[in-house]
Amino acid sequence: MFGFKKKQSSEIFPLDAMEKLDALDYAKSDFFFEEALSDTPKSAQVPNRTFVGPVITKNRYIGACILAGIVLIIFIAKSSSLQILHGDEYRELAEKNRLRIHTLPAERGIIYDRNGVILAENQPTFNLITTMESLPEDQNERDDLIRNYARLLNFDLLTAINAIDASEDDFEQIQIAENIPYETSISIIANDQLYPELYIEVGTRRSYITNEIPSLSHVIGYTGIINMEEYSDVAESGYRRFDHIGKQGLEEEYETLLRGEFGKEEVEVDALGNPERIVSKTDPVDGKNLTLTIDSALQKYVEEVIIARTEGTATEKASVIVADPRDGSILALVSWPAFDANDFTSGINQEVYNELITNEDLPLFNRSISGEFPSGSTIKPVYAAAALMEGVITPSTSFISTGGLRIGLWFFPDWRAGGHGVTNVYHAIADSVNTFFYMIGGGFEDFEGLGIERMMEYASIFGFGSQTGIDIPGEAIGFLPSKEWKLAEKGEMWYIGDTYHAAIGQGDFLVTPLQIAMSTSVFANGGNLVTPHLNSEIVSDLIQIVPDDVVRVLQDAMRRTVTYGSATSMQMVPVPVAGKTGTAQWSSVKPDHSWFTGFAPYDDPEIVITVLMEEGGGDYLAVPVARDILMWWFSNTIEE
Repeated sequence: MFGFKKKQSSEIFPLDAMEKLDALDYAKSDFFFEEALSDTPKSAQVPNRTFVGPVITKNRYIGACILAGIVLIIFIAKSSSLQILHGDEYRELAEKNRLRIHTLPAERGIIYDRNGVILAENQPTFNLITTMESLPEDQNERDDLIRNYARLLNFDLLTAINAIDASEDDFEQIQIAENIPYETSISIIANDQLYPELYIEVGTRRSYITNEIPSLSHVIGYTGIINMEEYSDVAESGYRRFDHIGKQGLEEEYETLLRGEFGKEEVEVDALGNPERIVSKTDPVDGKNLTLTIDSALQKYVEEVIIARTEGTATEKASVIVADPRDGSILALVSWPAFDANDFTSGINQEVYNELITNEDLPLFNRSISGEFPSGSTIKPVYAAAALMEGVITPSTSFISTGGLRIGLWFFPDWRAGGHGVTNVYHAIADSVNTFFYMIGGGFEDFEGLGIERMMEYASIFGFGSQTGIDIPGEAIGFLPSKEWKLAEKGEMWYIGDTYHAAIGQGDFLVTPLQIAMSTSVFANGGNLVTPHLNSEIVSDLIQIVPDDVVRVLQDAMRRTVTYGSATSMQMVPVPVAGKTGTAQWSSVKPDHSWFTGFAPYDDPEIVITVLMEEGGGDYLAVPVARDILMWWFSNTIEE
């Protein structure tokens, strides 16, 4: 039963039917609905009581839900981007912030000569390393910090700042100082909390025997800080911008073998960059040692002979090659003058470098493998072999040398006025008779010679006009002239005189001293072309290019050079020697180049020697140099 509460004089009066209907109408009001339908007191009569109704509209509620949904979607999308799309990237950054990666350089391989003498070894060095991430972001603060460290630790400020400015990665290692003194390095290591941005890397620096035997610098080369061009080629192989790399010679040729594989150490650091613990470590793999075919004692003696024999002469420039013709092993490879490779290992002094590059004798130039010279008469055995193999002559074919050949207005002389008389291949080699080689090269009157095409074809077979394949970089190829080349380059026809000049090793025909040594090896070893090498582990192939009967003719002819020809002073050597002298004209105002190439012992050859004395004047200088070297070698060999 519906009722209406009404307080009056503390009594409750019952309502009749009409009053109940009125009360129901009254209760239709929202405000009074509570009072109409309940027995509770009126709201107004309850102290501090108010009524809260619906104040958020339906549209506002929907809008709020949509906005919350959008925020949630954005949050999920951003989280997905961070964790899925860029998760690896940010994880790597986080790890790099937590970890410091220290490179552990490998020990570079030692280089030995054939007798175990150390030619290149390592000395420990201490280098100062940092990263951009470890340094202040503000450049002024960074420069001030480095300036302070440079003052305290005594290293070059400009070098350090340049190295920092060249960095392209926050975590890239930067070498700000090299070869830090031992005491300074120990102080930094012991007080690492004072230098949280720096750490000491223990590396090595190359040390060479070239302070005692400078000519080995051309053979061994040296290591130096990598330049930008080199870095772009090897960056993916794990090199850093400040690593040392082989430059020239064997250091360059066998860089990968000698360098080994660098290791790394991951160190966990705290928020201040102080090391806490080693997380992981990969040990470096040291480079492999390299044993050469070079005999360093022989190399040193060759230098001494050159210095002694050139004293008081107009030249100091020379190339000497001593090799084993049986397998191509190089026993000595001397280019003189030379330099000390130790000057380059830590950055050469500018004054020393200027002296080297302004020296007219070019001490940095490896003339033994890179120099290109007219061969003079040392090429004559090659053309004699070609003429015998082609049937142009036989061992008994003879010509009369009356002092030279005349073609029209042009005269092509012998070196001996009045000529050499009746000459066959033996005498032509022994006494270096030009007329004989004019004839077999270019022909004369009714006699048909080889011609320039066949001459150059055989020169190519003997290895001229291409690299010999020796295992150091920088080898030249020489030059083989042709009719087509002369017409294209000089605009001139090829004349018989051009062929005559080429037949005696003059004109445009150019060779390297190493090529002459290898062509001589063909006659010493029984007709085989062999590849020269310095690495003792290389086994060279023998390619027969001259038949036995022709080899015997040339061996006999070259032996006569010593018994009665142009190198009789070689009879002083304690074993029989065979060889060929040569004089190469190259200038109208300067002395001729002096050549000698030969082998010994004649009956069982074990070494080939080739000597070029630039501007040595005829053969008078090359022969005594070669004789001194052979006497020393065989005197020591016989004693042993």
